[in-house]
Amino acid sequence: MESKEKQKRMLKKYLETGLYVFLAVAVIYFVLNFVGQRTSVSGDSMYPSLKNGDQLILEKISYRFGEPERFDVIVFDHYEEGSDTPVHYIKRIIGLPGETICIKDGNIYVDGERLTETYGYYTGDREMEGYDAEEEILVGEDEYFVLGDNRNNSLDSRRIGCIRENDILGKAVFRLYPFSEIGFFD
Repeated sequence: MESKEKQKRMLKKYLETGLYVFLAVAVIYFVLNFVGQRTSVSGDSMYPSLKNGDQLILEKISYRFGEPERFDVIVFDHYEEGSDTPVHYIKRIIGLPGETICIKDGNIYVDGERLTETYGYYTGDREMEGYDAEEEILVGEDEYFVLGDNRNNSLDSRRIGCIRENDILGKAVFRLYPFSEIGFFD
């Protein structure tokens, strides 16, 4: 009799442990796919805001319930020509759906108004070099015009075109590394 009782207790313990493991895996899966994700900065296109090697956390929830906003730092998938594997790009949203973007003499114009910002590396004495878009670019209804903060060293919407909303993975909100700069950022 004791042997059967002992077997029942052991079976119950195994089932409880299995249930806890299953729940833990389910929570991790949910968080990684629907709440947040870790990513690394590769390159200097977002300097000085982000540096090569910075480790970031993306937040994925807000864009399920709302729209991205101007100056959000986003991570999106971009497919290089001839590749089936996406590359994660990190850029700042400049143009929103339905707006027109024009770049003249190193200045950005949104719907004809000069954009005043403090994010671009070219601000102050450095202007955006080698790119003028005298003709306005119309941002599509489900698209965003993005630029790197280091405008003179960034592969962004000036070259790859506007980013589709469904290619956006999330908003970069928290820097994990380097530890000296850990915390939330704009």
